[in-house]
Amino acid sequence: MKVLVTGTDGYLGCLLAPELVRDGHEVLGIDTGYYKHGWLYNGLDSTPLTLAKDIRNLTVEDLKGVDAIVHMAELSNDPLGQLSPTITYEINHQGSVHLATLAKQVGIERFVYMSSCSVYGVAGGEVDESSPVNPQTAYAECKTLVERDLTRMADDNFSPTFLRNATAFGASPRMRFDIVLNNLSGLAWTTGKIAMVSDGTPWRPLVHALDIGQAIRRVLSAPRELVHNEVFNVGSSEQNYRVREIAEIVGDIFGGEVTFGDSGGDNRSYRVSFEKINNKLPGFECAWDAVSGAKQLHAVFSRISLDEETFTGRGHTRLKQLQYLISSGQLDEKLFWRNP
Repeated sequence: MKVLVTGTDGYLGCLLAPELVRDGHEVLGIDTGYYKHGWLYNGLDSTPLTLAKDIRNLTVEDLKGVDAIVHMAELSNDPLGQLSPTITYEINHQGSVHLATLAKQVGIERFVYMSSCSVYGVAGGEVDESSPVNPQTAYAECKTLVERDLTRMADDNFSPTFLRNATAFGASPRMRFDIVLNNLSGLAWTTGKIAMVSDGTPWRPLVHALDIGQAIRRVLSAPRELVHNEVFNVGSSEQNYRVREIAEIVGDIFGGEVTFGDSGGDNRSYRVSFEKINNKLPGFECAWDAVSGAKQLHAVFSRISLDEETFTGRGHTRLKQLQYLISSGQLDEKLFWRNP
């Protein structure tokens, strides 16, 4: 099967593409190239042919011969989405629907969309795929809009699947240090302590980047009737952690003092059930947890002698990199690349 993956130069995409190739797929990448500066270590045995294109500019010609699409390329977290909510909607909502519309037009049946557990926002008790969504940010709101619009497009010839990923963690050559476990691990390694400004009481579900890739691969190989127009929370119920628990796990592995502050301004808190994916997606089971993920990061940081400049630099923090590209005039007000 020829699989088009958007975001192949990203944190998740660079890990997924080689796995798809090992599964026997032909992979074509699409990536606009915002984050090419961020390369933490050499950890890939192959990279696919990748077209340097913005998803908003894709045409039917770009999709010829493709059998399935895995769509990951959006402005990729809440702070980045809040940088310019209008542009976030243009890319994450309208751009994603544009890609799905092209896919349906050229007869691409399988469409795997990377959604997020952040659509649950602030939730009392445990939530599952049937629970009401309560997005708190432009990023999460766009996820709900894409799910809504692609659900309406689904028919006998177009089969979307929505993967609501828990918060990702784990090592990647295209590393991100702006997500919770990775960030706390970097802090512990470079400063010898974890000083939380919040009390750490909110709940966050976590999932390793490679387990997200596993879910994608299993959706692509699953019988159509099992995944057609379905939503799956991606993770495991055992990996619902309070943020303070994540900090304590990292502290145990990296050493150093862990301290907490008062309740912070981020009120997002949700515990998520992952029963559906573990019971209904054939073979899916998370291979990683927070402990093994933190140990993996410790081993990588030790091998590359991670320094504070690399950890805090723009290469591995999405918002900093995008702000740099804007301030240096490389991107215009719509986040399109300027011509040289």
